[in-house]
Amino acid sequence: MSDLQALIAAVDAADSATKLSDAVQQLAESHLEGAIPTLIAALSYNNPGAAVAAVDGLIYLGEPSVPSLLDQLDQHNYTARAWAIRALAGIGDPRGLTTLLGAATADFALSVRRAAARGLGTLKWHQFPSEDLEIAQAECLDALLFVCEDDEWIVRYAAVTGLQSLATAIWYSQPDWRSPILAKFEQMVSLDPILAVRARVRWAQQQLQQEIGITIPAVATPSSEIFTDWHATLENLYHRKSQERPLPEGDPRRFRGLAATIGSPAND
Repeated sequence: MSDLQALIAAVDAADSATKLSDAVQQLAESHLEGAIPTLIAALSYNNPGAAVAAVDGLIYLGEPSVPSLLDQLDQHNYTARAWAIRALAGIGDPRGLTTLLGAATADFALSVRRAAARGLGTLKWHQFPSEDLEIAQAECLDALLFVCEDDEWIVRYAAVTGLQSLATAIWYSQPDWRSPILAKFEQMVSLDPILAVRARVRWAQQQLQQEIGITIPAVATPSSEIFTDWHATLENLYHRKSQERPLPEGDPRRFRGLAATIGSPAND
């Protein structure tokens, strides 16, 4: 029996949630293309740990995973579809564009909208046919500007991340698109009701200032030091969610305690 066959057999033989999660993790870490069908199947298990490991493995394998992921989207299992969208967002293959656009703007699950919004900003633009590139980027721009108005703050946060990445990619090739991006950032940094979102916008502005040389307008906001602290805190929490998932991915309840602590008078 080959190593791949043994790893797949371990997944099939797992008789508990923990064993299944561990077996899928080991299979994903093998980085073998032959693992793709089993990793795809793991997306439909009622086991978030196994699904997270499968998504990580599929993202690592990249382009060879895409056809099977797109096939998964035609199934009736919404849970598997949601995980497949997250994998597509992480891979950034052009073939996932239409799916990510629909998920970012219309999916009912905030975690899926969040993943898709981040993915729209990090698509592998160099892989798009030259005749389709401008249209694809324009669609992404429209979608991200729309998602910046999402009712859920964590989705708006992700949209800002995607919009920053897109701005960097199109800054010189599409100068006419700069104004709507900068205008949206100015609006959000002044008016968004959530400090974490405003902090992420400010961070995006600062990064664009360093990379491209834009001028950040003066706005009545908390100090840049507070913004930087919020950005670092949120990014650390995103990283930690890959290991700790007592609540569904993207659930804002994870951040309420932190927000209350930072916003208390003792921390002013």
